[in-house]
Amino acid sequence: MPQPEAFRPPPDFFQHPFRDPTVSQTVTSSDTFLELQAKIADNTAVVGVIGLGYVGLPLAHALHRGGMTAIGFDVDERKIDAIAAKQNYLRHLGDEMIEDLSDSDRFNATTRFDRLGECDVIIIAVPTPLGRHQEPDLSYITDTAERIGRTLRPGQLVILESTTYPRTTRDEMLPVMLEHAPASAKDLVVGEDLFVAFSPEREDPGRKDHSTSTIPKLVGGLEEHSTTLAAAVYRKGIAEVVEVASAEIAESAKLLENIFRAVNIALVNEMKTVLTEMDIDVWEVVRAASTKPFGFMPFFPGPGLGGHCIPIDPFYLT
Repeated sequence: MPQPEAFRPPPDFFQHPFRDPTVSQTVTSSDTFLELQAKIADNTAVVGVIGLGYVGLPLAHALHRGGMTAIGFDVDERKIDAIAAKQNYLRHLGDEMIEDLSDSDRFNATTRFDRLGECDVIIIAVPTPLGRHQEPDLSYITDTAERIGRTLRPGQLVILESTTYPRTTRDEMLPVMLEHAPASAKDLVVGEDLFVAFSPEREDPGRKDHSTSTIPKLVGGLEEHSTTLAAAVYRKGIAEVVEVASAEIAESAKLLENIFRAVNIALVNEMKTVLTEMDIDVWEVVRAASTKPFGFMPFFPGPGLGGHCIPIDPFYLT
């Protein structure tokens, strides 16, 4: 029986635009967009990174090394004090990062969220845990969105990096920001006065072969101008930036990446249990299967799911 031809995506497969009637779809670029684009290009835009943990701190460092001025925000005063004292609180990153940031006049860290108004670009890197009943807990995102909203102004770009379910950026974060915005910012139009995007963090703490600057960065905006601006920011400190058609695609891609990993970790551990009972070397089986040049990706037995994301992310689609 003849085999069906492999699926080959058309040339524009990754370019289909996402349209939403609640968001401006202007073909021309607003003056606000052009001004922010110019500030990003010449490194006069100020970037605020909210959350100085294992995602936010290396990202702030990467953008700082790319020439941008950055402000780090965190509710934990101990982190702010540690940075000022050049004390590394993330051991897997080494001391050089803290020293670079602490010595620079283009970076400072603070707990004062009223300074968000100084930022042209705001990147959110806060936790997204599960609740008591394994349901997504968006409280860190919504609390942060409320803080941003209080000083919201025209000409700001807000990017969410926290792992979450599709449409969180559009349906949860954005409305909270606008709800708590001052009267002068209540009627900001996304794509004209305000820009919003999602770019999933892809950190794997402890890896030596990849870092924030070398891991390809997905970027999807609520509309095309937001995507363009967010991509320009990340290109300051990250080698490869991949623009996708919408925030929802970027949100879903992160879940697919981690659910794929979770499923395959579980599968190979189940195979180990079965094959061990049959006195078959599972490691040799995986190596043998890996000789197939297509349709197989090797996973090896281990202690199971771990880390901040892999055990949690599948529940974001419940």
